[in-house]
Amino acid sequence: MDTIWTPDLTQFEGAKYRRLTDALRKAVKDGILTQGEKLPPVRDLAWRIKITPGTVARAYTILTDEGVLEAAVGRGTFVAKAKTDKAFAPLVVDGVPHNSDAESGPISLLSPVIPDVGQAAVIRELLGDIARNPPSGMMHYPTRDAAKPAREAVVKWLQNSALGALRETDIVLCNGGQNGILLVLQTALLGAQPVVYTEELSYPGIQRAANMLRMRLVSVPMDAKGMDPEGLLKAVQTHGPGMICTSPEVHNPTCVHTPEDRRREIVSIARAHDLQILDDDCYRMGGAQAASYRTIAPERTWYVSSISKGLTPALRIGYVVGPRDRTGDIRRSAEHSFFGLATPISDLAHALLSYPSIEEIAERVAEKFGHYTQVALNHLGSYDVRWQSNVPFVWLKLPAGWRASAFCQAAEGVGVRIRPAEDFISRDSRAPHAVRIAINGAISAERFEVGIIKLRELLDSPPERIGV
Repeated sequence: MDTIWTPDLTQFEGAKYRRLTDALRKAVKDGILTQGEKLPPVRDLAWRIKITPGTVARAYTILTDEGVLEAAVGRGTFVAKAKTDKAFAPLVVDGVPHNSDAESGPISLLSPVIPDVGQAAVIRELLGDIARNPPSGMMHYPTRDAAKPAREAVVKWLQNSALGALRETDIVLCNGGQNGILLVLQTALLGAQPVVYTEELSYPGIQRAANMLRMRLVSVPMDAKGMDPEGLLKAVQTHGPGMICTSPEVHNPTCVHTPEDRRREIVSIARAHDLQILDDDCYRMGGAQAASYRTIAPERTWYVSSISKGLTPALRIGYVVGPRDRTGDIRRSAEHSFFGLATPISDLAHALLSYPSIEEIAERVAEKFGHYTQVALNHLGSYDVRWQSNVPFVWLKLPAGWRASAFCQAAEGVGVRIRPAEDFISRDSRAPHAVRIAINGAISAERFEVGIIKLRELLDSPPERIGV
């Protein structure tokens, strides 16, 4: 017999299918709908709550994909058995199994992990549509024309990025942000050993890319506003022209934001000494806080970002915007390297970034990161912590008595894994006594808080050693 349960969709937000999805999920969690209980047929429930059958079917499909419900051909849709379906399968993060309900085991805060707030089900739905009817076909090499809808979707996605006027022809699609960085370095820098200038603490991917391309990496001092202009000028006077690689909106790992006045100082030096600028914007969530380097210096700025931090890193969808007179160069670099983004992926990029509720999903990801960040600040706020709202990591300067490597080792000893500052310096630089604590959105807030409390307990009790 079908349940007579009728949801009140006014208690939930978003599109109607999302409201119904959330209502069903909550009813299962609260035990209102029990294991094995049969749900109303699609048309019956649609009539009862005054929505379309397609909306009900979509909600049922999403929760079936998540493992909350299960469909039996010819019998109907039922509440799935708990603990045995894929909704409760452990996630694997940095090689460590995670379960949001687990009470033991290591807590990985090594790298940010994107929470699933509904985007996984959307991606599965879109993948199914593309598999059944691929807009770009399945038997052809990628082409510029086939990828045009994806580029147009990226332009819309970047509308809050303060990049100035942007056309779809300015966009070059790539396989994630790291691939975009490699393409820019390959395209923009020539010579036997080009120079790459980075902050003294910087994203390891920049360092790896420079090393792979046999480029010379030069570290520049930084302060509370980012790269230090005087330090950059001295470095350029010693090493000559090259490329500045920086992340002005959200610096990884320190969370520093570079204000517009500092950006203009950097641009003045770049123009005077023929420097290119690579703006790595992969960690920004939400609108830009200042005019971008592309707006200030469009003739020498190369912008790189992706959907990896805001939606999912699994798809490897990234994009590059170069100086307008160099768009052909960066496009040829991509086409000569991998012919272009795989056609099913470019089709998926278009469908995903054009999805009606995708901005709402991105906001929910950011909100969850913001909630977890607040949990961290509640316990670590009395220490020297740098953070930005919705950025999926915090930067902690350690108190006297702790060195980064020893603190990370002690943290791992109590079941929490974090990164020392040493992971973000070049080979010849000195690391501060600091650590980066990433937000793991794949575990529950309660489990995350357990890890933060363990770190706080270590901070409160530094080791006392006397050496001879």
